[in-house]
This record gives sequence, C-alpha cells and structure tokens, in this order.
Amino acid sequence: MHPLSSDMRHASVADHEACRESIRGGSKSFYAASWLLPDSVRRPAFGLYAFCRLADDAVDEHAAKAAAVARLRQRLDRAYAGKPENDPADRAFADLVRAYRIPREIPAALIDGFEWDSANFRPANISELRAYSARVASTVGVMMTLLMRVRDPHALARACDLGVAMQLTNIARDVGEDARAGRLYLPADWLAEEGVDVEAFLANPAPSEALARVIARLLAEADRLYERARDGVARLPVACRPAIHGAGLIYCAIGREVERRNHDSVTWRAHVSHKHKLSLLAKASMRAVAPQPRTLDPALPETAFLVDAVARERVHEFVPVTLTSRAIKVLAMYERLERLDRAQEMVN
Repeated sequence: MHPLSSDMRHASVADHEACRESIRGGSKSFYAASWLLPDSVRRPAFGLYAFCRLADDAVDEHAAKAAAVARLRQRLDRAYAGKPENDPADRAFADLVRAYRIPREIPAALIDGFEWDSANFRPANISELRAYSARVASTVGVMMTLLMRVRDPHALARACDLGVAMQLTNIARDVGEDARAGRLYLPADWLAEEGVDVEAFLANPAPSEALARVIARLLAEADRLYERARDGVARLPVACRPAIHGAGLIYCAIGREVERRNHDSVTWRAHVSHKHKLSLLAKASMRAVAPQPRTLDPALPETAFLVDAVARERVHEFVPVTLTSRAIKVLAMYERLERLDRAQEMVN
C-alpha cells in the first residue's frame, strides 16, 4: 500500500496543505530540512508535526493545564478509533497511525511529556532530563522513522538518541527564555555541583561562569548523542537521509553558536542564519552517501520503552522510498533562503 493511497481516509488535500502551512510558520528548522525529504515522506511528515505542534500549543496556551492534557488524550483516542476531531491535523494524524502502524504508546508518551511540563517539571539529574526528552522529542523521532517504513530496533534506538540530543540543544539555547517564564530544565545536581542558587537565578536570570559550565556539559552530552545517531540515519532509505542529517546538523550548529557566545544563553538566543542552514543541508546531502560510524549500542535506558513498543506492533509491509534529484531542491532552497536573507537585511 502506498503511504497516501485510498487507505488514507480522513485527510483531504486541503488538510495536508493546512498542515504544511502550520509547520512553515512554526518550525523553521524542520521546514528547511523537510525540503530534502522525498515527496512520499514529506506530506505525512507535515501531518505528524502539525499534530504534535497542535498538542503542544493545546497545553501550553491553556490556563487549565490538567484539563488540556485530558482533552488531548481524548483527541488521541478519537484518532486511534478512526473518528478524529474536526481539525486538519487530527484528520491527517488519524490516517498516519493507521497506515504506518504507529503504536499508541508513542504519541501517548508525547502527551505525558506535555503533562510533565504542565506540572513545572525540573529534572533532578541527567537521567530524568533524558526521560523527559524521550517523551517530548524522541517520540517524534520514532514516528518519523516509521513514516520511512523503517522498524529496525537499532535505527529506532538511534532516532531516540537524535531526539534527546536535539532537545538538550533546545534546553541549552533557551535557558534565559525558560528562566524568565519560571522554568528550568538543567539538571539540579549539576547546578548544585557548580554552586548555582536556583531560586536566586530564577528570580533574576543572569549569566555566570558556573551556569556556563553546566550549559557546556549539557551540550557535550548532546554531541555524544548526535554522534551515536549517525549510525541510525545510515539505516534509513537513502532518499530520507539528507533531511535527517540536515536536521541534526542544524541543531548541532545551534549548540556551536551557544559556545561561540561563551555559553551565555541567558542574555541572547542562538540562531542559525538561512545561508548557514543552506550550507549545512548541502553537507547533509553529501553525508547521506558517505560511510558512517557503526554502533550496536542499546537504546538509552530512558528511551528503550519506545523501541519496545514498536517491536510489539505488527510489522507493516515495507514500501521503498525512491531517490529523487537533490541538486534541484538545494538550488531551489538557495533561492528561497537568499530572498529571506535579503528581506531580513532590509528590516534590520
């Protein structure tokens, strides 16, 4: 069965377009990398990310967090029952979970992560932070891997590594922004080791050498997982590898920007320019066909439950993803990014 055959019963062409538009405005790094996905994966990926973003916003923007989480679980139940809510993202997601045999435990864990957030989650140690990252990020990595018709446990374990790495990078980049919102995701034991007074920092967020050392340590952990993840990308269909390598490289570059500012992510927020993203996506296209480091390391203890959930699900017939020309897409992206950079320069 083709991923977008008549078995995809709920979402219309207009629904898929609405999902694409929601991602274009809400997740610029993913949207840029998605240009390198083959068409057969890109459209369902937009549906997946649109539902995940809808879920995040539904909790984040709702004052009654517990009620919002409960409502979100009802929407998930309806999607799996084939009776989605009247929303493009819900309809697209209902099709995806059926066509790609996505175990319910995976998106349910994502919602669990949102619930942790709503309870003002603060990790006591790096293991708790990895467990949180498994829910809010690795779940998406696992579902993306299933959209590519890959169910190999080693590939899934490395997808989980990539998800955790990207979430750690997000946390390292957003320390100041989170603190001003009353949130802190850095491991409490690391902060204590460096003598950082958590309550004083949250009351008046300011950079310090001690805080910089904690952020540097977090980025080092992310880098370790980015390296492990490269083996998982090598296990994906060739046509899918450039986009996933691209996403990883863009997030790595965010970490390098944090380092370049002496790990001060309190007074400024790191970003990657459009031109730099283009160069990274070109590098990702070359890396896609180059030999990658191999590892049979087991999944992180905090992400193993996601890999196990897929193993328990009935295996769906694999549909190969065909390789299309990447040169044309890179050139088209270059033109788009050049226009965006020129517009930004005019604004500045």
